[in-house]
Amino acid sequence: MTPDLVFLTRGLGVHRERLTSFELALRDAGIQAQNIVAVSSIFPPNARLATREEGQSLLQPGQLLYCVMARQETDEAGRHIAASIGLALPPDRSTYGYLSEHHSFGEGEEKAGDYAESLAAEMLATKLGLPFEPDRNWNEKRKLWELSGQVIRTTNITQAAEGQEGRWTTVLAAACLVFSGKESG
Repeated sequence: MTPDLVFLTRGLGVHRERLTSFELALRDAGIQAQNIVAVSSIFPPNARLATREEGQSLLQPGQLLYCVMARQETDEAGRHIAASIGLALPPDRSTYGYLSEHHSFGEGEEKAGDYAESLAAEMLATKLGLPFEPDRNWNEKRKLWELSGQVIRTTNITQAAEGQEGRWTTVLAAACLVFSGKESG
């Protein structure tokens, strides 16, 4: 039972009620009609990264949808929040990659996204036995991995927002793992 397709999505919800804010973020992400099951951080071997639209076209209302999800919420006016999923894919797609989730206060979209992407890449690099130097910055690490011949493909999806007076703000980012029934390629 291994998913063969993964798509990334994100959402934002604002409402006077906390739960409704989360529901609106799920709607914005296009995954409100599924029963979300939280899973950990593995991008399945041989799975294909699809567009949000393609992934959503395979979903049915009420189905179980396995997701790596990052979520953050606030009811404080002016408070910056972010939720991000980082993805790192190995050069050999017959082995697994990594997904990381990051939820933060005080960060914008770019900073949170870079951090989540770096986390996923570092998990994969250590699995592959690549040079891992935590004190180097993200761009220096990428160059080291490229020089080793082990090019790790990375990306992230991030939603950031600022809290509003008297309302709950929820941000989420998710990697949704789907059984498409199609041959992976």
